[in-house]
Amino acid sequence: MNYQETVAYLYRALPMFSRTGADAIKKDLTNTRALCEKIGNPQHQLKTIHVAGTNGKGSVSHMLAAILRQNGYNTGLYTSPHLYDFRERIKVNGNMITQEFVTRFTEKMRSAIEEIHPSFFEITVAMAFEYFATQKVNVAVIETGLGGRLDSTNIIVPEVAVITNIGMDHMNILGDSIEEIAREKAGIIKKDTPVVIGESDPWTTTIFTETAAGKNAPIVFADREMYNDNFRQGHYLLEADILNNRQEKTIYHLDLPGIYQVKNLITVLATVKELQKAGWKIQENETKTALASVKKLTGLHGRWEVIHEHPMVVLDVGHNKDGIKQVSEQIELTDYHRLHIIIGMVKDKDVSAVIDLLPREASYYFTKAQIPRALPEEALAALAHQKGYSGSAYPDVNSALRAALTRADKKDMILICGSVFIIAEVDKKLLHN
Repeated sequence: MNYQETVAYLYRALPMFSRTGADAIKKDLTNTRALCEKIGNPQHQLKTIHVAGTNGKGSVSHMLAAILRQNGYNTGLYTSPHLYDFRERIKVNGNMITQEFVTRFTEKMRSAIEEIHPSFFEITVAMAFEYFATQKVNVAVIETGLGGRLDSTNIIVPEVAVITNIGMDHMNILGDSIEEIAREKAGIIKKDTPVVIGESDPWTTTIFTETAAGKNAPIVFADREMYNDNFRQGHYLLEADILNNRQEKTIYHLDLPGIYQVKNLITVLATVKELQKAGWKIQENETKTALASVKKLTGLHGRWEVIHEHPMVVLDVGHNKDGIKQVSEQIELTDYHRLHIIIGMVKDKDVSAVIDLLPREASYYFTKAQIPRALPEEALAALAHQKGYSGSAYPDVNSALRAALTRADKKDMILICGSVFIIAEVDKKLLHN
């Protein structure tokens, strides 16, 4: 098989959560352990950082990878889902896994795939571990898929575990309450391994504290160690003043302009501090340089990403209640004449709660991604219309974008959000016609 045939085989042969939903989830680690056993358990050769959380874990993972790379470490990064290319999931120093490795690994594992019947995610986790081992990375930042305790990535013993925050998402898999979801995420906490919690709240703090104590894991709540005193933002840059407990201020520049990145920044800085305590050589000036160049160093996209001016067109992968709340807060801080929102969602989200958080004064373009898990655009439009939102339905994101571009003037803003898969299907060539 060539590369295109290989990826087509993986999509076709393996159940994929991002396309079909919960039926693709294997609720134990048996398959991942069996796959890694077949290739000599490469995860045991790796130093890792494990990142979980409802929102922000992708941004935190990319920031940490950028910082480690900038400080001279050969750095692996495993994230999901991808936006444009399967190989985005597995990177070393910002460079995607080679097509040749994907093909060779899949060919080598084909009999194991047919014997074990893993999910798409399980085979990509094993692929990432082997690739990082062959590339002799000094450290790999590993983002969970969802949850933590039973997530396929949870066969590593990291240098530090990170849990960004807890929100109501994937309830059909993780549980119906914040406490249940927190217990699942707390499953990445390992014996004698420090854990950083990005955001503390009364519903989850006790769960994390007790879990860490039971495993003798030192625990840090990032938002108790430092806080944001002030921020300034432009379309492409965020400047944040971060104060520590001694009231010492440091100014950081981020090339990720969404204000929600301030919380992620604080989580990252607390994690860096734990790594420094453990002997990792991470310099403050290199950290600042990395944070100002995260997109360049890691290839991160889709986080309040401005892809066009006049009208301003913004992509954001916010797709659940907490994520859309943060997007709505960002909208309030942004200057524009009229607001156009293109939105598409998947069936298993709390769609009603998401719609309630969006501004009513916008013009809406309801659409869907071209995957089985997508909520039909007519159903999304009908639900929004019941709540008093106005707009029309479009069969795909690009027909919606064409309509919005026709109606928007140069001072307007067009926001595309609601699903990673919607963002992935945007044809940027439409902006240059």
